[in-house]
Amino acid sequence: MAKKSSKRSKKADTKKKESIEQTLFKTADKLRKNIDAAEYKHIVLGLIFLKYISDSFEEQFQKLKEGKGKYEGADPEDIDEYKAENVFFVPKDARWNEILKSAKTPTIGTVVDNAMIAIEEINPSLKGILPKVYARANLDKTALGGLIDLIGNIALGDEAAKAKDILGKVYEYFLGQFASLEGKKGGQFYTPKSIVQLMVEMIEPYKGRVYDPCCGSGGMFVMSEKFVTEHSGKLSDISIYGQESNQTTFRLCRMNLAIRGIEGSQVKWNNEGSFLNDAHPDLKADFILANPPFNDSDWSGDQLRGDGRWAYGKPPDGNANYAWMQHMIYHLSPNGRMALVLSNGSLSSNTSGEGDIRKAIVDADLVDCIVMLPKQLFYNTGIPACLWFISRNKSTNGGRQRSGEILFIDASEKGFMLDRVHRSFSADDISVIASTYHNWRTGGGEYQDIKGFCNASTLEAVQKHKYVLTPGRYVGLASETDDGIAFEDRLKTYKTELNNLFSQEEKLARTIISSLEKLSQ
Repeated sequence: MAKKSSKRSKKADTKKKESIEQTLFKTADKLRKNIDAAEYKHIVLGLIFLKYISDSFEEQFQKLKEGKGKYEGADPEDIDEYKAENVFFVPKDARWNEILKSAKTPTIGTVVDNAMIAIEEINPSLKGILPKVYARANLDKTALGGLIDLIGNIALGDEAAKAKDILGKVYEYFLGQFASLEGKKGGQFYTPKSIVQLMVEMIEPYKGRVYDPCCGSGGMFVMSEKFVTEHSGKLSDISIYGQESNQTTFRLCRMNLAIRGIEGSQVKWNNEGSFLNDAHPDLKADFILANPPFNDSDWSGDQLRGDGRWAYGKPPDGNANYAWMQHMIYHLSPNGRMALVLSNGSLSSNTSGEGDIRKAIVDADLVDCIVMLPKQLFYNTGIPACLWFISRNKSTNGGRQRSGEILFIDASEKGFMLDRVHRSFSADDISVIASTYHNWRTGGGEYQDIKGFCNASTLEAVQKHKYVLTPGRYVGLASETDDGIAFEDRLKTYKTELNNLFSQEEKLARTIISSLEKLSQ
């Protein structure tokens, strides 16, 4: 009996430790059945968004209803009262309490769809953004009602929840889980948080225009805003610009921004994409952060042969890596900085003129830093990746005079395993990499080359390596282990220990044989 009680307590402890995000996701997962992850993520995230704006509305509604202070005499049903506080107005039939009343009825799907339609009609900035897929026949209405009940028990949009960023954590967790479930498709809308955080920490988008030409679910924008807030900056000092060609992913992005109160009107959608239909043709951004599709062979390069963006060479029709890079350089302001995720092939490929483009970009002294990433960081691909940091002005621009220099960082051994297949950077990893770059960039006297990790190289050194930018060529191999013992000395120690073990094994074998012979006599 005692054992059973112990098992129960362990189960209870596990349940207690389960986060809100995990509980919600387990319930949401029951909805899958005949719907794949690519579809049902919109169903779940749409409900979370609906609960958030309903909570925000309800809190403001109560303030207006009480009519105290600046709200004296205010009408709680006046749309303008909500616009003034940057709160979405929610029509009566679309409010969460009204939806809850129908949660256990067979018409719940239609009720939710109608709520989404009503909210879009009264809030023009959400027009065409919200999912209206809840009445579909293959969606289990009982499971949908159960999820609505569960979400109803969690405050997502009141002031306390906003202060703790509960919704942000739930939304972020869900995006990561959906990306993991979708595998390769997931990368179209999600870049793991630790990679985005590293990119943002390194280029420091404090003030100015932030641009992402393939913005997915908007993670780069969210992290940029968070960076400014955490460093006591003003959110009004940055503005965001973006473009996304996948309409459903674009909707996710706009919802992701809306729940955090981030102005998203300059994040645009068209199905042609940034290459064929640039939504911001005249933009010169102060900061660019992007994770474009790796090695994209279907980017319509054959239609853009004489394009003005290809200042450093025409990208090959079969690979968009250098098309993305040049598109971003084209949109970079005279003092702009950018961080770009690309496959490792971009560092060394000479296929179809890529080597010549890389040479031209290096010779133009645009490359500031290259970071080699560990494997297994991404949910959508096993292709090894790296970060390119490009700066239009390496003379000063907030740093020291570093013209003719490139910093190489090999972070391939950093990170920890989140689970059996996914790796992530820890806060310490991000701090070490970012501070290494900043110390080198500002010249505060704290930077030094570390064999096997970082090296400040000259353009002449890069030219000797025939413009191959793989960090391992420059940082070399670590000559010492973490405890300071030279590799050669450690190898001798291992050999001595191994020889001793072999010797002991031989003695033991002889003893056993001798004993067996005595027993057989």
